[in-house]
Amino acid sequence: MEHPFMWYDVLPSALKFLPQHTLTALLVMVILIVLAYLARRSLLQSKDPVVPAEGLSLRNLMELVVEFVAGLSDSIIGKKGRKYVHLFGSFFIFILAANLFGLLPGFSPPTNNLNTTLGLGLVSFCAYHYFGIREHGIRYVKQFMGPVLFLAPFFLVLEGISHLVRPVSLGLRLFGNLFGDHLVVEIFTELTKVGIPVLFYGLGALVSVIQALVFTLLSVIYVAMAISHEH
Repeated sequence: MEHPFMWYDVLPSALKFLPQHTLTALLVMVILIVLAYLARRSLLQSKDPVVPAEGLSLRNLMELVVEFVAGLSDSIIGKKGRKYVHLFGSFFIFILAANLFGLLPGFSPPTNNLNTTLGLGLVSFCAYHYFGIREHGIRYVKQFMGPVLFLAPFFLVLEGISHLVRPVSLGLRLFGNLFGDHLVVEIFTELTKVGIPVLFYGLGALVSVIQALVFTLLSVIYVAMAISHEH
């Protein structure tokens, strides 16, 4: 199969000091920051921020995403989870945008690279442990020691392995699905040129949304378990 055209390949050598996935991730980040700024400016300029803007607008779209992520957090953690919505929203919006970026001609999604997805998994891993320690203090260690004191060393090792696997699992799941999806789109685009690829682009968009949701949902669950007082 012929190697597909990539905008990264035509960049001057001086701009290739970063790998393709890193450069694309930075581009996605800059675009999201600009969109967030424009949405915030629209919100500040409105007469009543509580009243939704008329028609379809960037502000309405951002509010819809925030409401969705907040609802997801509320359904698992409850109202006390609102203080973590910024993390969940960042995961969902960035991963979704990065995934969809791969559907643009000449771009490869940053989430198509294991370094990106493992990095996201590590951020989730560090975040939920941080929130757990902040919530429980030193008592957070009890979550790793099991219900019976003399079995604490066994549970400590078992829980330690379980937690260490989580960021790897998050990263591999996201990477595997996006790599496979992007490869399928490339193959059918190369074989059929028109018509059929549209179906796979639609499937790719669906996979992009689902994988962003799965990663975010698992992160919400991990935070819920870390801050829970029911262990």
